Amino acid sequence: MNILILSCGTRNKIVRYFKRELNGKGKVIAADCWELAPALYEADVHYVVPRITEEGYIDVILEICRKEQVKGLFSLIDPELSLLAQHKERFQEAGAMVFVSDYNAVTCCFDKGRMFDFCMQNHIHTVPTYKNFREFSEAYKEDKIQFPVFVKPINGSCSMQIQRVDDMETLEPLCKREPGLMIQKWMTGQEYGVDVYTDMITKEVVSIFIKKKLLMRAGETDKSVSVVRQDIFQFIKHFAEALGTVGQIDIDLFEQDGELYISEVNPRFGGGYPHAYECGVNFPAMMIKNLKNEKNEPLIGGYKEDIYMMKYLDVKIVDEQKQVLS
Repeated sequence: MNILILSCGTRNKIVRYFKRELNGKGKVIAADCWELAPALYEADVHYVVPRITEEGYIDVILEICRKEQVKGLFSLIDPELSLLAQHKERFQEAGAMVFVSDYNAVTCCFDKGRMFDFCMQNHIHTVPTYKNFREFSEAYKEDKIQFPVFVKPINGSCSMQIQRVDDMETLEPLCKREPGLMIQKWMTGQEYGVDVYTDMITKEVVSIFIKKKLLMRAGETDKSVSVVRQDIFQFIKHFAEALGTVGQIDIDLFEQDGELYISEVNPRFGGGYPHAYECGVNFPAMMIKNLKNEKNEPLIGGYKEDIYMMKYLDVKIVDEQKQVLS
């Protein structure tokens, strides 16, 4: 059973986890558009492929799937997910299951305005959001929102171009220069990261892992501690089932004034997933089971509290022929 990891980048641990779970009963194939993506060199086989924006990219990936007899594949970057969702059937015809939610769910996750509307329609608490300066200005005049606020692109990812803004004199010219910005309430409560797996066969949420974020760096969780909370499990299960995601997703939420609020949703492995895996929340094993056409039984909360994750830097060394030295 061979698994293809697309846009692997620096996610070396994800490659290692799948190799460990396959345990010699299949290969992990990694692909990236840059030959210096270090996770390439953790895989059993790797390919340097075109950028996802280049014409014919999907045909290249399909050819890899056929050549390597890939049974399952997924991507580790946001921009590729909607592309894979659009072409799910082509991969299925080639005998490969794509671990990605349907196109509508994926695009809802990446359009923060749509996500806000979805949460409002489904009575799910989310961070108060204004899709443009006009909406915010009207709410500000009515004293529904105050400064400081959180400003970010409505279709952004990886915490790009996010910033705190403290006054109208700064916000108005900023929004005029960059019309794709949205404005959110500045949340001061505790932030949590939640890893969720929805079974590909039963479409039931079968695993949830909660980490309390202790320190962020470059938009990712740098230090965290595991938490078991039934109220968060129930909140996230309701949200995921309403949205209709499948496979692995990553959710950020805030707890403020006794309420939980959805903040961000990434329908892929999150950067903090290694914390979940090392606590025994084994998404790779669940994915492999689904590839065998076997369903996973729900096991939510079966991990220890107060287990800490601390990220640190490491290196991968290759020579001019891209042979791994260390």
